[in-house]
Amino acid sequence: MSNRIKPREKTPNLDVRLINDLKWSLEEQEPKNFTMIIFYRGLHCPVCKKYLEDLATKLDDFADRGIKMVAISTDTEERAKKAGEKWNIPNLPIGFDFSIENAKEWGLYISEAIKDEEPKHFSEPALFLIRPDQTLYFSSVQTMPFARPSFDELLKGIDFILEEDYPARGKV
Repeated sequence: MSNRIKPREKTPNLDVRLINDLKWSLEEQEPKNFTMIIFYRGLHCPVCKKYLEDLATKLDDFADRGIKMVAISTDTEERAKKAGEKWNIPNLPIGFDFSIENAKEWGLYISEAIKDEEPKHFSEPALFLIRPDQTLYFSSVQTMPFARPSFDELLKGIDFILEEDYPARGKV
């Protein structure tokens, strides 16, 4: 994948509108340790619903570790707000209208609809941990909705990273 962002490299800028009518900007985040960006497929994805609902139960655990977060899709405002209403994710910042071009800039895989309830094009899931200086620490970029990083395992990994001052790996 030609647009893969490597660890310790600066990530692209990212600005999205949120379903609560606020704006979110990566450059404006000031986390103690990381900003976590979760890209999800959209309203049509039951795996995304379950994944984000699990995350919503762990928001305090991430905040206690100095991590700010946002979940973003290529969904329209209407579809994203419907997910916000139907899914049990009341305190999770949800961004929408992330363009396919921006998704490609982040190295995300793009799929075409195979069912009527899917948008014509949408990004596949990914998770990024980004340092306060906006450099990439960790990423998991997927081609399918299945087998995503477990938030419990990620929390354990973050504890290790913070305790050991473990460097980002995989730049070569």
